[in-house]
Amino acid sequence: MTDLPGAEAGAEDLVRAAPTAPLGPRSGDGRRRLRDALMAYLFLLPALVTFAVFAYYPLYRLFWYATHRQPRFRNRPPTYVGFSQLWDSLTSRDFAQGLLHSATFMLYTVPLGLVLGVVLAVAAHRRLRGIKVFQTIFSSTVATSVAVASVVFFTLVNPEVGYFRNVTWLSLNDPTSAMFAVSLSSVWQNLGLTFIVVLAALQAVPEELNEAALLDGFGPVRRFFRVTVPLISPALLFLAIVLVIHALQAYAQIEILTGGGPAGSTETLLYKIADPKNIRSLDLKAGLSIGLFVLTGLVAFVQYTLLSRRVHYGD
Repeated sequence: MTDLPGAEAGAEDLVRAAPTAPLGPRSGDGRRRLRDALMAYLFLLPALVTFAVFAYYPLYRLFWYATHRQPRFRNRPPTYVGFSQLWDSLTSRDFAQGLLHSATFMLYTVPLGLVLGVVLAVAAHRRLRGIKVFQTIFSSTVATSVAVASVVFFTLVNPEVGYFRNVTWLSLNDPTSAMFAVSLSSVWQNLGLTFIVVLAALQAVPEELNEAALLDGFGPVRRFFRVTVPLISPALLFLAIVLVIHALQAYAQIEILTGGGPAGSTETLLYKIADPKNIRSLDLKAGLSIGLFVLTGLVAFVQYTLLSRRVHYGD
């Protein structure tokens, strides 16, 4: 049989020119994506329910109590008063005093806690025999609760039954030093967390960078501030935000050590909200709680915005 090259070429051209029907989406892929989405929502459901019950609903009730005036007699319904009652709570003397004491507590705890954590982490970041023992000791307070740390400091510096009775930090006649004593217990309790985070960040710093800086003539101090600090700045930013939030939420150590005294000098904003002997009005408590919530978020946002500009994220 004779071959016809021209006929074969024409057939190939017809095949190429023939329109091809677009392939539709596979039904199996759509079903798999739907199944994966349903599985993801199923895994998220417990977290969403937990947040709805213990976070979103209480926040909604706070706004409801802050905008409704509670009647003196239970047989009458609450009265909606708008945001005027909330504004009265945020401009009250209790809010101003609590905010001042919370700011003082924050100024005592955050810088001191960061500096001590960095110093201990740098001291323990050595290749020495037995250094793991010191790392364990320095990080041991991470397993200590606020109540335990407060009881330990109460045993040490209580002017009546403490081991250091000459220290008058918790004396009823010295209101200025009481806040400092409470702050020390909080610094000691958070020191383990600060130490662990900073030590982990130091261990992630490449040794080649320190060796290159050493060859360039950098001394230990200059090498630390010019090389090490920029590389561990994400960890420092994280710790700064966490310690600020802890400071604004301080309550247990104040209740155990001073009970808000002497003369109300250690009554932070959260202590005023939580202490039933201080404020009994539910409307005022709700307003102060909303103020603390907004203040905490605002401080964390501003702190993250300002500090993140100086944070170095390595590749």
